[in-house]
Amino acid sequence: MSTNNASFLRVSGSDLVDSNGTPVTLFGIGVAGWLNMENWITGFPGYEEGQRAAVGRVLGPGLRDFFFDRFLEHFFTADDAAYLASLGINMIRLPFSYKYLESDDAPFEINESGFRYLDRVIDLCGAQGIRTVLDLHSVPGWQHQDWHCDNPTHTSQFWVHRTFQDRVVHLWRAIADRYKDNPWVAGYNPINEPADPSAEKVGPFYERLVEAIREVDQNHVLFLDGNRYALDFEFFGEPWPNTVYCPHDYPAPGYTPGSRYPGRHRPIHVLNAGGGQAAEPEGEAYWDKAEVERSFLYRTSYMRETNTPIVVGEFNAVWPESEQERLRLLGDQLDVFRKYNASWTYWSYKDVGFAAPLRLAPNGAYLERIRPILDKKARLAVDLWGGDRRKMAHVLGPIHQALAEECPDWNPYPWGSEFMVCRVILQILFSEALLPQFGELFRGMGEDDIDQMMQSFRLENCQPWQPLVDLLRNDITARRRHATVAAV
Repeated sequence: MSTNNASFLRVSGSDLVDSNGTPVTLFGIGVAGWLNMENWITGFPGYEEGQRAAVGRVLGPGLRDFFFDRFLEHFFTADDAAYLASLGINMIRLPFSYKYLESDDAPFEINESGFRYLDRVIDLCGAQGIRTVLDLHSVPGWQHQDWHCDNPTHTSQFWVHRTFQDRVVHLWRAIADRYKDNPWVAGYNPINEPADPSAEKVGPFYERLVEAIREVDQNHVLFLDGNRYALDFEFFGEPWPNTVYCPHDYPAPGYTPGSRYPGRHRPIHVLNAGGGQAAEPEGEAYWDKAEVERSFLYRTSYMRETNTPIVVGEFNAVWPESEQERLRLLGDQLDVFRKYNASWTYWSYKDVGFAAPLRLAPNGAYLERIRPILDKKARLAVDLWGGDRRKMAHVLGPIHQALAEECPDWNPYPWGSEFMVCRVILQILFSEALLPQFGELFRGMGEDDIDQMMQSFRLENCQPWQPLVDLLRNDITARRRHATVAAV
């Protein structure tokens, strides 16, 4: 495609600017759950590779590949790019798994055919004036302890084995070489939400990774996540040139079952730890707009101290249960972003009905097919996002009590003991037990059935969550209007 109307972004003080030096605010959305699948977004239990294996055991390898090919084909098309442009979106964050570009069976061998998925989206979005941030969301060995890097465990092996890190450095050399001259690529997000328990390996790894990318590509902005899920940034020291440091802004009411906003609640995560250690739970807290701002200031302290741009890499809310309260929380976040001139990226674009501005139709073929698993997942609270762990108190309670009595000082990384119990029991054990049942839902399907079902993900078959669509669009419009007036 032509790049005549595009220019490379670059960092200038606390701003991102274009080739004319004009400040650019990024209003983005994550095209998540697609090239890196997530359970709460598309409805399967557990982790992506487990889903693929479960479907393959039922359909066989040929139909399994067709199953996921049709999903990839229908999830994002030219119509989606045009729709996002109509909202004012000027950037997408494109999460992808390393498995599209490299195989565990052939490490360090780049699969050139896998680039076609990235090329397609970059071109479709560029035709609408939308830039793409390339986000490596899953790496070999898992960079953090959760499902969304395709991790079936509660540990991260990426920080243990140097070979995994070497593979990622090698992969990014290839990615940077391919896109170094493409200005529709806004930049590179080389590793999503790293979580190095020691907090000692993440800094040297970033140094090596940045050096490798810059040997190939000096044009593109680097978007770097802090340690412990984009929360801890102080280890970076002096900022690198042409680099943005990206916090992920998830206030506790947005992910805590039973929360009210404004209101008091007790979060499951613990947020004030550093140095690779978990912290004591903060206890019950009152959350309102002032607390949302305080949390944002904590997460962005490094960017403000170093006078670098603030680009919120992710934000959303799957709680409170009241949509009105959820929208109020999101509106308050957007107000805070505006106050501090922060660019933002909403997470994410499409899902089965939790947080996205586009939702699959409830009576569509895909949701009708997987409804039994969605209902069972809700009963068992197996998803961190959207799962209500209170429903499993009869299972979790005795474990929490035994640990409190026998191991009172156990406070594991990254978020403490209560989170770890939920991770191991609900999100791993029960989720894995559901995977065979998920695969069985597709028994007997042929190619025509699969293709028709996967068309549920097409734009025309989705339904907008209109209040959220309006909230995002209105914020973009207001901020652009303000920027125009200020420029005059």
